[in-house]
Amino acid sequence: MAILATETHILVFPFPAQGHMIPLLDLAHKLAIHGLTITILITPNNLPLLNPLLSLHPSIKTLVLRFPSHPSIPSGVENVKDMPSGPVHTISMMCALAELYDPLLCWFKTHPSPPVAIISDMFLGWTNHLASQLNIRRIVFSPSGAMALSVIYSLWLDMPKRNQNELVSFSRIPNCPQCPWLQISTLYRTYLEGGTDSEFIKDSLCANQASWGLVVNSFTELEGVYLDHLKKDFDHRDNVWAVGPLLPPPGSIERGGPSSVPVHVVLTWLDRCEDHKVVYVCFGSQTTLTNDQMKELASSLESSKVNFIWCVREEAVKGHSKIPSGFEDRVAGRGLIIRGWAPQVLILNHRAVGAFLTHCGWNSVLEGLVAGVPMLAWPMWADQFMNARLLVDELKLGVRVCEGATTVPNSVELARVIKESVNENRVNRERAQKLSSVAVDAIKDGGGSSVKDLEMLVQSLINLKLQPNNLRNSM
Repeated sequence: MAILATETHILVFPFPAQGHMIPLLDLAHKLAIHGLTITILITPNNLPLLNPLLSLHPSIKTLVLRFPSHPSIPSGVENVKDMPSGPVHTISMMCALAELYDPLLCWFKTHPSPPVAIISDMFLGWTNHLASQLNIRRIVFSPSGAMALSVIYSLWLDMPKRNQNELVSFSRIPNCPQCPWLQISTLYRTYLEGGTDSEFIKDSLCANQASWGLVVNSFTELEGVYLDHLKKDFDHRDNVWAVGPLLPPPGSIERGGPSSVPVHVVLTWLDRCEDHKVVYVCFGSQTTLTNDQMKELASSLESSKVNFIWCVREEAVKGHSKIPSGFEDRVAGRGLIIRGWAPQVLILNHRAVGAFLTHCGWNSVLEGLVAGVPMLAWPMWADQFMNARLLVDELKLGVRVCEGATTVPNSVELARVIKESVNENRVNRERAQKLSSVAVDAIKDGGGSSVKDLEMLVQSLINLKLQPNNLRNSM
């Protein structure tokens, strides 16, 4: 007898950081459309972030578990966005969430119709051990692209030695990417053999490679060579699915939190601008610029005379990310400051936007690609350096304007690049628009490469119901 999709129960477990959580919730939206029964594990303070998704899919259930206490995480904080920027807080969050192992195990064993698989973020590798104990499947969700993920896997497999004066080369990866030691993932650079947290992080990330499957927020036409590499190095090469670009479902404008400027005000402001003449500036939800960086960036935007929208992260560290006094008055009319969350997808897709100054977070890269907007790259940390390499060196869709979380740009040079990005950018714009068409085709119903991979993922999940070694037959 054929197994219906609704009979296939999946647990979705996002990591509580905006850049990780949002694309996995977008994937949950697509899986719900295909009829799967979905439960999302969430902690209480993150529950409101699910509201847009739950309003679209009332059938999606939530498993709300109390956030575990951790000495490095203030009481009441349950999301990386509410902590100061920096990888040390990501490590604390990874370690804290591992304390949910026993409560989650108990939930599985007492559920009348438990999930046949766990789809969890790459920072939750311990869920593979849980899945093994439950005799079910675990699928890794990577919010990073295939190239960056290949580098992460290679780091923990090859364990290159620490040498701050040399480039680290990744010879096993196509195109042999290399980068300075200080641009290597801090999760790896801070690894201390024998350290409790370090060994947990290593085990968690290595568990990803032992998991049953891998879902990547990318598409074949963009990163085919790196997806093929992951398939060759992955234990189950048939179980790698590229399902991106994952985009927000309709009506999910405020899915990342509140904004200081209403959406209709932002769009009305853009409507008054000329085509391709606005520079959009945003560094994501985790990056906090220093005051020196803010001063130089503000100076460059002011002296460039271009129209711009600047999304500024709400202060997470007292004394940081202060907009220079008087700046907003001096750029009134041609500059719009948004504090907090910005409707980025709507902004990037507006006809007036001609360039995107970005930290090169993978979600931002994909959203810029889909919108066909050339990018000015300022990678800060984590996978952003590799994303910038793909964007600038391989795809030729932008230029680097700065590198590093502490580097202070030259405001005169940055102003020049910003001005050129909307005045002399025809070639880059044409290239960006061509790749935009390719990206849109990948997620187009009726034959897009990512649509096909998504359908194969759904079918693979449904097939788990037919296998004799799933949870219901082992209890």
